Amino acid sequence: MTKEELIAKMANSAGITKVAATVALEAFTGAVTTSLKKGKRVTLVNFGTFTISKRKARMGRNPRTGEALKIPAARIPKFSAGKELKAAVK
Repeated sequence: MTKEELIAKMANSAGITKVAATVALEAFTGAVTTSLKKGKRVTLVNFGTFTISKRKARMGRNPRTGEALKIPAARIPKFSAGKELKAAVK
């Protein structure tokens, strides 16, 4: 599903305009992003949890040249599906 399809589905389900659904979706994604930047987790009961995971620095290889290179440490977002979401897609 694309972002546009999601916005159309939200607008239909909630009985609102696509503009209002777009604003709501942007507000949601903005709030999740802001919380994750601060290192906080976002939990939507029965849907899932957004968290930040820390990846250690490590050595890697350039596949073309075979040259070793250092991959820096990074913080990456993760999503864990909740119980009801897992059950719904079985």
